[in-house]
Amino acid sequence: MRVSEVRRATAAAVSTAVSLHLPADDAVVLHDSNKLTLRLLPCDVLARVAPVADQVAHFEVDLAQRLAAAGCPVGTLDPRVAPRVHERDGFVITLWTYYEPVTSPAAAPADYADALVRLHAGMRRLDAPAPHFTDRVQQAQDLVAGPDRTPALADADRELLRDTLRDLRHTVGEHRAADQLLHGEPHPGNVLGTKDGLLFIDFETCCRGPVEFDLAHAPEAAGAHYPGADQELLRACRLLVLAMITAWRWDRDDRFPDGLRMGREWLGRIRAALGGDGPATHG
Repeated sequence: MRVSEVRRATAAAVSTAVSLHLPADDAVVLHDSNKLTLRLLPCDVLARVAPVADQVAHFEVDLAQRLAAAGCPVGTLDPRVAPRVHERDGFVITLWTYYEPVTSPAAAPADYADALVRLHAGMRRLDAPAPHFTDRVQQAQDLVAGPDRTPALADADRELLRDTLRDLRHTVGEHRAADQLLHGEPHPGNVLGTKDGLLFIDFETCCRGPVEFDLAHAPEAAGAHYPGADQELLRACRLLVLAMITAWRWDRDDRFPDGLRMGREWLGRIRAALGGDGPATHG
């Protein structure tokens, strides 16, 4: 968010908490991109704030409740207030449990895979509307196809991303793997290490597709510990996901910190992964 929006969003979150009788006179910014994530003190609430036009918050609140009820390893809404989306000053605000981070090494690959297996098992039991993962691929393709939206992307890089997204979308589809509800982006940034184990957060990117698409966001070593994962499909999904997130970094409206530097680095990784043999066979 822009600096002026951050101030307003923070004030909206604090006011919302106070109106619900949660003491809040300080806010610590934990993450700032298209949404603002705050730790409100002294009530110790995690507030997520987004422009009011972002109605995905309603879906996320409903899904998080259903996943928690199914016993999935997910972060929960704050139990001291009603589980709902609040609106104030042009923002939607949701209030979540704040989990004190566990100061330990990164999660073991087997633990990461186990948590994802349990999340997927719960998701298979839910009937929730969600776009197909190919809709998200199409969003990346549309970005690459529009120089007005990605003006800093060089012609050769645009061609690389265009061909990689097109070819890998086709390759993944050819596997005809079973679709199910997915997290959409279960990367380490959306996984909390807590005293209760690993917990997944941020369900705004939920989609339907093969479990390998989710697994492609996890640390690479976790793939070997996910039972039944199609390793060939996983390699294709990893490169597809890399091409997608690279395209998003070149969006003129992208607010990801140091995004263009990462975009350049990831273009190099894509070229190295392809190795001249084509995206269908390398990950």
